This record gives sequence, structure tokens and C-alpha cells, in this order.
Amino acid sequence: MYNFNSDPRFKNVQPFEKRVWLSSPTMHGEELEYMKDAYETNWMSTVGTNIEELERLIAEKAGVKHAVALSSGTAALHLAVKLAGERLYGMPKAGNGTLAGHKVFCSDMTFSATVNPVAYEGGEAVFIDTEYDAWGMDPIALEKAFQLYPDVKLVVLAHLYGTPAKMDEIRNICDKHGAFIVEDAAESLGAEYKGVKAGKLGDYGIVSFNGNKIITGSSGGAFLTDSRADADKARKWSTQSREAAPWYQHEELGYNYRMSNVIAGVARGQMKYLETHIRQKRAVYERYKEGLCDLPVSMNPMDLQNSAPNFWMSCLLIDAEAMCESVRSERNYLFAHRFGKSCPDEILGALDSFNAEGRPIWKPMHLQSMYRSHAFVTADGDGRGNSNTCIHAQGHADHGADIFNRGLCLPSDNKMTCEEQERIIDIIHRCFE
Repeated sequence: MYNFNSDPRFKNVQPFEKRVWLSSPTMHGEELEYMKDAYETNWMSTVGTNIEELERLIAEKAGVKHAVALSSGTAALHLAVKLAGERLYGMPKAGNGTLAGHKVFCSDMTFSATVNPVAYEGGEAVFIDTEYDAWGMDPIALEKAFQLYPDVKLVVLAHLYGTPAKMDEIRNICDKHGAFIVEDAAESLGAEYKGVKAGKLGDYGIVSFNGNKIITGSSGGAFLTDSRADADKARKWSTQSREAAPWYQHEELGYNYRMSNVIAGVARGQMKYLETHIRQKRAVYERYKEGLCDLPVSMNPMDLQNSAPNFWMSCLLIDAEAMCESVRSERNYLFAHRFGKSCPDEILGALDSFNAEGRPIWKPMHLQSMYRSHAFVTADGDGRGNSNTCIHAQGHADHGADIFNRGLCLPSDNKMTCEEQERIIDIIHRCFE
């Protein structure tokens, strides 16, 4: 491990006394009142006023008719994918998932929770490359994928770091091919695309209340839909598929996915602060953009012409010609510093040495060991069959791998002070000296 503290470039740089976090919960006080109400009324389980009110608030914020509060965003994705599979392909045979034997087009550059539910339901993910304008699913690659796999009927896409994908183009392509969209808006609660809220842009949507999200319940998530029948089905599945009988009657597979009334109280108390958090996150992004403008870097793109992002995460992309030599194995990395150049691992290492948390960009799914046998489609077609995709330079076919190699997530906590952020900006500058 490189010792940044002894590097002369960082002379006189003092560590932060308290850890500067990537994105930690921002609490306000009302959360305690709703949690206390759950305690005092003894509604500590998976029913209660907090759940009912949270579902109402989330549906209102997302502009959908129904929200089902669940134990996590991953649980919400699983039920969304399961419902989509049943809707598209009918009830599965005993022991099979609703997607058994079917391919599904999935975002490539995302967290594994976006695509794992496809495997839960027996489907096979086909990964679609990323575009540079919003870091979302590339519509050109998606159209290529339909040419290669015309029978696919389900698309699972994610909005990365708070910016919606190119939904008009994606929706038009999916409509042309008769495909259904599950929208992972876990990172994008409160964001909009052409006036429509994230979570309503697909046929089903989900949001997350994980501890690092813009609104948190400490954990939790929600399934979003305009269909009362689908909401009721998801709610039933989430409570072990119990039937309306005097005893515990079960006629189909169920899950323990319901949110507790206590966690719902935390998220309920947060909801009124969503717009405040978005303003604070945007201010962090703008300070980085201004403070780093003299370096050979750019910030993660915010498509402000078509979108109103929630600015959940501020990310940095180093210009290709300003990358120092670096290499990554499955779990480790090496870099060789050069004057005027740097790399994500050097910057992340420097930040960590002075007690600030950054993180690499999501490693694309087609590069993950568990998914390397799956198809990967770029704007040029079959990414697995194109040997040139191993060359990761800006503008090349394998965009997701390029962004992963050159990008990083900066400390984006909305409680970070201006002085702390200035010190982080200074550390980044020193990495290029």
C-alpha cells in the first residue's frame, strides 16, 4: 500500500479529524417521533400507520398510483422482475422462476442488485453497454441487442448516480419491440426526466431507502406501479403469499420482504426533506465542478436539458490522456504516478489516507466473474465477439469499462462543510502534481 503521508506532494496536509463520508444518512428529528409512535402503540412489525403513510408519500413523490414498502430496494426489484416475468410469460412450472429459459436486457454499469433478480427468477441477463451523456443504458446498443435477440421482452435498466437514462429513446425502442421496462431508480428518488419522476418512467419502478441514499430508512425500498392489482400481488408475495383464510394458507411461493413499521417511521420522517437534500447535493456537485475545472477531468454528466437530476453522487472522470499507468486485477491494483497525470486508485488512496471516503465507479457486470459467460452488447454489436472492446479509450465501444477505469465517486455527503470540500479538492489537485 502506497504511503501518501510521506509523499512530498502531500506535505502539510492534515487528516480530517472526523471521517468525511461518501454519503451518510442526514437525520432531522422527526424520524424519532415516528419511531417512538411505533414503539408506544406497539406496532413494531410489518403493519402500521408509518407504512401506510410512507406508501402514500412515496407514490405521491414518484407520481404513481401505488407504492409497496419493502425490506430493501433489492426486494422491490425482485418482485418487480417476478411480476414482469409472470405478466410476459405466464405462471412458471413448479420449481422454476417466472423468467426460466428467457433472456433479459440489463444495464451493464450498475450495482449487482439491479441484475441479480433476473437470476433469482431463472432468467439470463444480456448486458447492454453504457452511453457517455448520462451514464445510462445506451439506446444504440439496446437496438443492436434487439437485432441479435429479437425474442427478448424485458428490459431492466438503472439510473446511475441520480441522473435518469435516455428514457424517450429507450421507451421508443422497447415499444417498437414490445418489451416491458423495469426501472431501477434506487439512486434517483426525486429526479425527473422531461417532467416525469424517476420511478414512473418504466412499466414498474423501484426506489431504495438504504443508509447512503438521498432519503433513508436505514434500509428498505419500495415497488412502484400504477396497477392496483400488481401492487396487491407484490404486497401478498412480500408477506409469504398468505391467502385470505382463517389459518396460514399458502398456494404460491412467497417472501419475507415487507418493511417494518419502525423503519417506515424513519423514512416517513425523512420525506419532507427530499428537496432540501437535493439542493444540498447539487451544491456539493457545483463546488467540485468549479474547484476542479483547471484539471484534466470532468464531472459525471448531468443531462440538465432533459433531466432534473437529484445529484446523489458527485463523480470524477479523468481525461484519457491524463491517466497515469495503472492496472487492476480482480481485487488489487497498481499504478505508476506521472507528473500531470493520475488515476482513480491514486486519488481514492490519497483521500482515504487523509480520512475521506471515495469509491470506484460501479464495475460493469460483463466484467464480473459471475457474469462473464453472459452476452454483452455495445453500439457495435456483440461486445464479446469484438476484440477491440478490450481497448478502453474515450469514444470506444466498451464505454462502461472505460468509465470504470477512468472514473471515481467523490465524497458527496450533504453534511460536508465547504472547508472540508476545499481540502478534498486540494488533495485531488496534489495527485496531479
